[in-house]
Amino acid sequence: MEKDFQIYAGSSSKALARQIAQKLGVELGSVDLIKFADGETFAKVNQSVRGCMVFIVQSTSKPVNESIMELLIFMDSLKRASAAEIIPVIPYYGYARQDRKASPREPITSKLIADILTVAGASRVVTMDLHARQIQGFFDIPVDHMEALPILAKYFIKNELVGDDIVVVSPDVGGVKRARSLAKWLHAPLAIIDKRRAKANVSEVMNIIGDVAGKKAILIDDMIDTAGTICNAAYALKEKGATEVFACATHAILSDPAVERLKAAPFNKVIVTDTIELPDNKRFENLEILSTDTMFSETIKRIVNDQAISDLFELPHE
Repeated sequence: MEKDFQIYAGSSSKALARQIAQKLGVELGSVDLIKFADGETFAKVNQSVRGCMVFIVQSTSKPVNESIMELLIFMDSLKRASAAEIIPVIPYYGYARQDRKASPREPITSKLIADILTVAGASRVVTMDLHARQIQGFFDIPVDHMEALPILAKYFIKNELVGDDIVVVSPDVGGVKRARSLAKWLHAPLAIIDKRRAKANVSEVMNIIGDVAGKKAILIDDMIDTAGTICNAAYALKEKGATEVFACATHAILSDPAVERLKAAPFNKVIVTDTIELPDNKRFENLEILSTDTMFSETIKRIVNDQAISDLFELPHE
């Protein structure tokens, strides 16, 4: 690589940042991230960044507001130190679900965060599986939108979960495009769960569109938060005759009571990625965590070398 670039880890993504740097054959940059007694955050890098392209790996996950504020302060320190480009790598983009006004007087917080990141000095943003793709349009700077689909698909292919004996299931109508893409990778049919949501974080399974009887079902979503949706879907699939049920998602938020729900539900495996670092108390026996380090390291390499990244997500040719 010809350009001078550096990689730093924010507090929420230290392990992933370390793995990305290792894949790229570079050392993580040294930074002091200090939390004062009153809760204020301080950030200072310990080497020169003048003229450098600087990547900060930081998921804006729980505690969401603290993670965002730390990222903004970190970026401001780099801007004032004359970094040539500041590129936040945000594996999980918090507030992505507040992407529109569903009723009067509601904020569009994902747009607000996009504006703040730009003002703080971001020259481009790298993220993965936004809750809604149109959030890319909230930015006036380039957004490299990664997809975990190839990572998830290769896991199922490796474990021979492919073909007509498999059915890929979308837990709601809004996720059909994502489920259809996985179905193409796995050469499997598609089913859809028609659900009605009474209020936030509460869902009710209504009907299953498609044949799941006698098949191994793979539920796919972009995130698992309280796990109500995906667990209700698992029970419904079992009732309709699915022999095995797998769940997969990019972002494992796992707010309470998600872990207990997932452990109780009839899942053979729950497969997620490491966009959000999970503490030990959020891990359980049939949870499988796949790393996104190769995807992000390859993306960073291509950004540094001005190469296209779109082919990272393409369905391999037969």
